[in-house]
Amino acid sequence: MRVHFLAAVGVLVAGVVLGVTRFELLALMLAVSFVLIAEMINTAIEKAIDVATNSFDPVARVAKDVSAGAVLIAAVNAALIGYLVFADRLRAPSQRAINSVRNSSVHETVIAVTVVILLVIALKAVTNRSSGTPLRGGLPSGHAAVAYGGWVAVTFATSDSPHVVLVSTLTFLMATLVAQTRVESGVHTTGEVVLGGLLGATVTTMIFRLFA
Repeated sequence: MRVHFLAAVGVLVAGVVLGVTRFELLALMLAVSFVLIAEMINTAIEKAIDVATNSFDPVARVAKDVSAGAVLIAAVNAALIGYLVFADRLRAPSQRAINSVRNSSVHETVIAVTVVILLVIALKAVTNRSSGTPLRGGLPSGHAAVAYGGWVAVTFATSDSPHVVLVSTLTFLMATLVAQTRVESGVHTTGEVVLGGLLGATVTTMIFRLFA
């Protein structure tokens, strides 16, 4: 799963750099999702079989092999989709495509939010084996990461507006309220919320600055 998450982040960042279209981005996100879902189902099947029997069972072996094969098929499919999307761009990068991504704040925002969510889940998987789940609790706070990432995205998207300071301030206050509710509800500690906010803001800034 860690390798899959790293690959997913690399693919999405490469999509920004090389200027994929929205349909190509959709294909990449679906391919990534299929691989992650297949890996999760494979792990669930293996653990269920391990709980059900401690001795060698040829039927259990077939079940494990088939579930592992599903992951392999999903990974091969994702690799083929990645090749179809990136092959021409890697041979002859299009400057016009890159410039179009520079001017597409919506495109960059989707990439930033997706990367932030993947990093949050990956960090929780590494650091919180008992204190939290991918959707609740643990280090870092996913809600804070997305909220402050949204604040940065809105700030960049409205940078040419005369009301950018007002809009950015209001968005920052809303992000802070989201973070505060996570602490008050007892789901996260202050440190987890702060780390989540820094992660979201930093990753989003890096993606927007990539084509500044």
